[in-house]
Formats: sequence, C-alpha cells, structure tokens
Amino acid sequence: KELNLLRNDLDGFLYISTGLEGDVDLQFLLQGGELTKVKSDSWQKKRFYRLQEDCETMWHESSKIFRKNNTFSIDDIDSVRQGRESEGLLKYTDDSLEDCCFSIIFKGKRKNLDLMASSPEEAKLWVSGLEKVITHMDNLNSQQKSEHWIISCMRKADKNGDNRMTLKELKHFLRQINVEVDDTHATMLFEKCDTSRSGTLEGDEIKQFYELLTYREEIEVIYGKYALTDGQMSAANLLTFLKTEQMASWSLEDAENFIEKHEPDQTAKQKKHLTKDGFLRYFSQKEGSIFNPEHQPVYQDMSQPLNHYFISSSHNTYLMEDQLKGPSSTEAYIRALSKGCRCVELDIWDGPDGEPLIYHGHTLTSRVLFKDVIKAIKDYAFKVSEQPLSTHSSSMLDNFFFKDYPLKKIASEYPVILSLENHCSVQQQKLMAHYMISILGSALLTHPLGNEMPTAFILQELKRRILVKGKRLNKLDAAFNNNNTEDVDSVSEEDEAAEVKESDQKTKPKKSKIKLAKELSDLVIYCKSVHFNSFEHAKEKQAFYEMASFKESKAKTLADNSASAFVHHNMDKLSRIYPAGSRTDSSNYNPVPMWNAGCQIVALNFQTPCKQMDLNQGRFLPNGKCGYILKPEFMRNPDFLFDPNNLTKAPWLRRKTLHIMVISAQQLPKLNKDKPKSIVDPLVRVEIYGVAADRASQQTPHINNNGFNPTWNRNFQFIINVPELAIVRFEVEDYDTASANDFIGQYTLPFTSMQYGYRRVPLLTQSGGIIPSAGLFVHIMALDN
Repeated sequence: KELNLLRNDLDGFLYISTGLEGDVDLQFLLQGGELTKVKSDSWQKKRFYRLQEDCETMWHESSKIFRKNNTFSIDDIDSVRQGRESEGLLKYTDDSLEDCCFSIIFKGKRKNLDLMASSPEEAKLWVSGLEKVITHMDNLNSQQKSEHWIISCMRKADKNGDNRMTLKELKHFLRQINVEVDDTHATMLFEKCDTSRSGTLEGDEIKQFYELLTYREEIEVIYGKYALTDGQMSAANLLTFLKTEQMASWSLEDAENFIEKHEPDQTAKQKKHLTKDGFLRYFSQKEGSIFNPEHQPVYQDMSQPLNHYFISSSHNTYLMEDQLKGPSSTEAYIRALSKGCRCVELDIWDGPDGEPLIYHGHTLTSRVLFKDVIKAIKDYAFKVSEQPLSTHSSSMLDNFFFKDYPLKKIASEYPVILSLENHCSVQQQKLMAHYMISILGSALLTHPLGNEMPTAFILQELKRRILVKGKRLNKLDAAFNNNNTEDVDSVSEEDEAAEVKESDQKTKPKKSKIKLAKELSDLVIYCKSVHFNSFEHAKEKQAFYEMASFKESKAKTLADNSASAFVHHNMDKLSRIYPAGSRTDSSNYNPVPMWNAGCQIVALNFQTPCKQMDLNQGRFLPNGKCGYILKPEFMRNPDFLFDPNNLTKAPWLRRKTLHIMVISAQQLPKLNKDKPKSIVDPLVRVEIYGVAADRASQQTPHINNNGFNPTWNRNFQFIINVPELAIVRFEVEDYDTASANDFIGQYTLPFTSMQYGYRRVPLLTQSGGIIPSAGLFVHIMALDN
C-alpha cells in the first residue's frame, strides 16, 4: 500500500480526485448549520452542528464552558429518524413542525438527540447526509476500517498538521493506538525509519514506519507457505490454501473471481495472482470471517409449526433501565425490535382520562401510553431499512460517498407476539382492543387462518402478522361457531401478575380473578395463556394454541429434574420463561438451560448489556437475524427421548473435539481515553455453552501494554457432545491485578455456524455494536470423535 495515497484518502479525500465536489449532502454537513436542540417545553436552544473533515466526527456548539469534548463519533450513531419519531419530539413540538424534525439515535444507553431544522428542506439535507456517512462508514470492510483508524490516529498525533512526525509525535501516536513502548525502543524504531536523518519522518519514511507497524508475522508465515508462484499466490495456490486450511468447497473459477474482485495490485490481478495485501483482504471479507456467510440470510425451513422454533423474546420491554424507578419508553420497544426481538411484553394498567398506560405496577417507573406503544410496534415490527451491499473495493475510500451502491432490504418478516399482562378495567380493555385493531390494521391476526379449526400454526403462514398473547374467555373453536360468549366474564390473572403480588406480600396470595372484555379476548388467537399444572395435565388438556408462562426458578427446576418431559412438552406446546421479580436491577438469568429444555420464548431484559444477552444475540445471529431459529430435530420429533442432563448414545450425541488456537488480536480499543498513557493488558477467554457436559472455559495469559497487535498462539481443546445446542463465546478483557478485569469486546455464535481454518473474529461492544477496527485472529478445527 502507498501510505501517502492513504493519507490523501483520509486527510484530503474531500478535495483530491474523489468526485465529491458535487455531493450536495456531504458538502452541506461539512459546512454545518444551526439546529434547535429540543429537551423539553422550556429548553429548546439553537446550537451549531458540523461534520468535521475526517468525516467520522460531528462537532457541536455547547454552552458548557469547561466541556472537554464537543464531539461525537459517527460510529456512535445507530440510526437517524426523520420526523417526530421520538417521544421527546412528539411531546415537546407541534404537529406542524413534523417535516422539520429529526432524531439522532445513539448506540448503547446514550439519550437520543432531538433536533429541529429551520425548514423541511434543510431537515432532509441533514438526514440524507448523515445517513450517507453512516451507511458508507458501515460499508467499509474490516481491513479498510483498520487503515482508516490507523491513519486517523496518525493525523491526531500530527499536532501541527505538517504531515511530518517527530519522535515526540511518534510516541503520542503509539499510545493512541494502544501500545506502550519504552523510550529506547521508540527511538530505535524512529531512527530506523528516519533515513534522511532530518529528525522527522515524512513521505516514504512514514510509509516504512506504517509497514513496520502493521507487519503481521502470522500472515507472513501462512502466505509464504502457499505463495509458490514467483513469490505470489496463483489462483491454484489460493485454491490449495482454501481447501487445505479453510475446508472450503471452492472451485478454481471461484478463486479467480475472488482475485479479480479483491486484489489491489493491477499487475498481479492480470496474472490472476494474489499478493500479500490481497491475501490479507481475504480475512476482512465475509469469506474469511468465523461466521459462516451461508447462515447470514434466512436459510432454515420456516414451514414448521411455531412451537418448533426458538423465538427471540423480551421481558418488560417498555423499561429502559431498572424495574423500580427506571423510565418506560416506546424507544425500548423500537430498540428491542431492531435487535431481532419477536416477542415483546406490555404491562397495561388503567390510566387517567380513560387511557390505558404501560408501566411496571407497584413501582416508581414512569408511564407511557398504550396507544403510543402500539403505534411504535406498528412502525417497527417489520420495518425495512435500506443498507448498501458491500462492494469490497480495492481502494480504502474507493466508492466512498460518491458511488451508487446496490441496496439490500433488511427486516424480519416473521410474526411479532404481543405478550399482554392485563390489569385494566373492562372499559379500558375495550379501548385497548380498539387501538390494536385500528392502529395495527390487517397486520393484527384477529381470526384463525383458513376456514376450519387448525391443528397447528405454521410460521411461514404468519409472515408480517402480529399475534396477541393473553387470556381468552373461550376455546378457539368459538371463532368458527358464531362466538356467542358473554361480553364480560372472569378469568384467572396471568401467572406473572400473581408473582408480583406474591413478592409484595409475606404469604402467598390466592390467585385472583379479573374481568375480561370479549373485545380483548377475541384478539387472542394462537397464544392463549393458561396455567401450568403438570406435564401429564398439559398433555391431556392443553390445546396446541394454549401456552403457559414459567418464572425462571420454576423453569430451572423442571429443566433440572424433568428435562426430557419438558422437551416433549415443548414439541407441541409453547412455553414462555420470564425473570424472577426479585431482579429489580433488570439483570438476566442464563437462557441456555431453558433452550436445552426446548422452551421457545425465553424472555430476557433486553435493556441490560450482559453475558446472557450476548448468548441470546449469538443464538439468534444466524438465519437472517429474523428472531426465529429452528430447533434440532431431536427436540421436534416425538420419537426421540432427548434429555440434556443424561446423554446416551443417540442421534443427538455427535461428539466432536473442538480445537481453537487464539493467535493474535488487532487494534483493541483504549478503555481509558482520558489517560493517554493508559494501555490495555489484554487476555482472551473462550467459553462453551450448551448441555451441562459441554460447558467449559479456557483463557490465554495477559499481554502487558499492547492493545494494538498482541500475540498469544495458545491452543485450546474442548469436547462438544451436542454440537447443535453449543454456543461459542470469545471475550477479550483488560487484565487487572487489583480488581476485576475490564470488558473490552466479545463475539458469540452457534458452534454450527463457525467456519473452520484461519478466521477473523469481529468484536462487539457491551451493547452489541461492532468495534470497527478490532478483531481476533484464530484457527478453528473440529474433529469427529
């Protein structure tokens, strides 16, 4: 790579032969403008916003004199919403300003930024410009992001902006990229590159420094082993590598096409050769990732009954924080749905003015209107977003902003389940039913599909439908028999509602009855809530459309003591598991034992970043992130007697030995950015989750003061008895002798979705966002026992 060209790409790409002069949206952002920041009725103040020239940072004016940082990173933005799409804008702005408003939604727990432009045209420029920057930053592959990050750090270290680097600036740069070297080594590195003896590095000297810095011995060794054609890899050499090391079923034509698409050197490309730079780019593409790209789209059989799938599910979805005094918000529903959640919970209580409210009863959590939540669900249940298909261009910023990208549509078309915990009076229940029917329209399932009583509900047939889970006054057959039910009758309350009362009282109360309106009852079609008595009772009495809810302790007892019966129960019945009421901090239980017992709706507190949520997101990573994962056949076929706690020789026992070599890491983030000399001491932990016999954990030693390119070359071995239920989690931590290690990043995926051979493992933040330039380099192999 020519580093000076890279510097042009990053420092001057706006002006040097990029064709961006005509990009109105981008030029508008760079020029900046005044926007009204909206925080309340009384706090609406004008602030100047501008995209900085690195095109990765937004600067904004602030009234706080001593504020150190008036910027935020484009990488911190999750999305931009045009119009009055946030609770704040809906509450504090007038309907007439709809087209002037937009919101910047941040990743993690940072609050939304609600803004108002002076005109609809100006608002469109802000939204389209920001979306363009976000989209194309996301579109860079990992190698391009790595280059972007390194040069960005170089630019920050070049304090006087003279495109030269002094020894002092070099040391500052090394700390920026998370590596600590002593003065002797820094001086030696500097003098080795300062061939002109000018006391600064410039031009080719910076290029030499860059090459020394980014040299990766492991890539050199692998490439050297297969680069057997004039020092380069021919297409045949590449194919040998792919078949021998990567266990890939490529053809020679596939190898040639890869070279044509990704090789940066035109001379090598004409010879159908792959240079070392081209080989490195293989690992930044989906073909070189640990996650199998064939599992990225919806690839499973989606024509099975709903109870044959694990379903991504949320508990107390309305909460943004804890269960006692945290805020309730429509935003929580939007975030859960955007993460692939397909079952959301609504706790509904009588509100003033006859309007039902959603909040956590008997607590100080804030309240949100039921109708606003239903509107948010309508808008985001099957929301289609447009994202570019990566062209994986050979130049780091080739096609950046100014090329037309093909668009792909990303959304789950599979059904959303509304789990109602109803505490309302009959009158407000009728209003709830009215809101759901009028707002959700044809998406709401109000009658069984077909003209006769079904025996199962098929997932594929429920695409883009919304199902209501709750109490029903009669059997589903009544939907075909004129439904002459009383307008109002009493039913037992939900098990979870009863548990809330139980936690409030010293003695266990008798489960009370609630009045249920026929209008609300009739909307419960395929998910009628019933109480669980025993597996024998359920087998005899429970219909396929009836489902029970279990608090985590009850479910764990059943999973521990009656796992095989639980698995069989879940072959033709739905089960929902929810966290204990004592988890007032919105913590989560381990979902894996519940999945091992075949439970479909294992509801977690989506608002809480934690290992349990990592496991959930890893479980639902494949199959298009659609929120539905087909259970293994031995959990669907009643002929099998699967017991996760008692493994015997059977179809599910496909023992494998998993070999994982943790080779190195690249560009781990600094954790304490306020302390320039603070460098991470990373270690890697590999964890296996699944049936009890498969649970294991091993870790590398820590590497002192190197977050840029630490190397371990550590081999781990794991025995996997039931691969179809195993989940693999990689976690990187910053070692600390005096306290608990700090989290750096993680990546979790099903064992069956891993690719073998040399692979790159991307790293995610605690909230699930990608860390743009960071990753692990590993070798994966699994052998049959």
